[in-house]
Amino acid sequence: MSPARDGVEEFRALHRGRVPGDPLVLPGPWDAASARVFAAAGFPALATPSAGVAAALGYEDGATPADEMFATVARITRAVDVPVSADVEDGYGLDPKELVERLLEAGAVGCNLEDSTGGVLKDPHEHAGFLAAVRAAAADRLFVNARVDVFVHGDGDPERAIERAALYVAAGADCVYPILAPTAVLPLLRSGIQGPLNALARLDGDAPGPAALGGLGATRVTFGPGLQRRAAAALREIADGLAG
Repeated sequence: MSPARDGVEEFRALHRGRVPGDPLVLPGPWDAASARVFAAAGFPALATPSAGVAAALGYEDGATPADEMFATVARITRAVDVPVSADVEDGYGLDPKELVERLLEAGAVGCNLEDSTGGVLKDPHEHAGFLAAVRAAAADRLFVNARVDVFVHGDGDPERAIERAALYVAAGADCVYPILAPTAVLPLLRSGIQGPLNALARLDGDAPGPAALGGLGATRVTFGPGLQRRAAAALREIADGLAG
């Protein structure tokens, strides 16, 4: 088995057999240095956040050129020995075969693909077709996390999120990510969605942590750009101290 195939199988295995309260926690590195920090802390895998990478590269969220995003992912995967999944937004308009090739060339074992573009939800059946084509091109070489944007760009109806998720799972998605879903609806989403469920953890003091989110049904927990923003805030504090 190739190293790449070993990596994706290791990543898939991390999602299996999770018990309530013990989700897979995937910190989001935005560059090679942050990736090494997270890997050294003992996290078994990482998941890049597109917004965090964008900020590190000096772009607004959603404005990172594809070449720069893939280059950053490649630097991160070269820097660590743990599997890395890459947030590649809506796929940058690439056809499924090219998208898969570029992810594999960058060393990623998985990807996030969102079902909106420009702040507008895509037709779920068309998006399911796109996901199916990605899975066909990737075979078993990539773990596909299908982001559901009903709670950020839609009407926030959990049933609508479940309907979209069902289409994406049927198309071959390995995991579903209803980003910004309210904590209170996670049990409903868990009961209605087959397979692994990704929840977003916030770093606010009163927000539920990974274990609590796992207890509500999350199989895995990611942080979006939260860790990069926390690091930037710490750096601003240091800078203010130096300037003062």
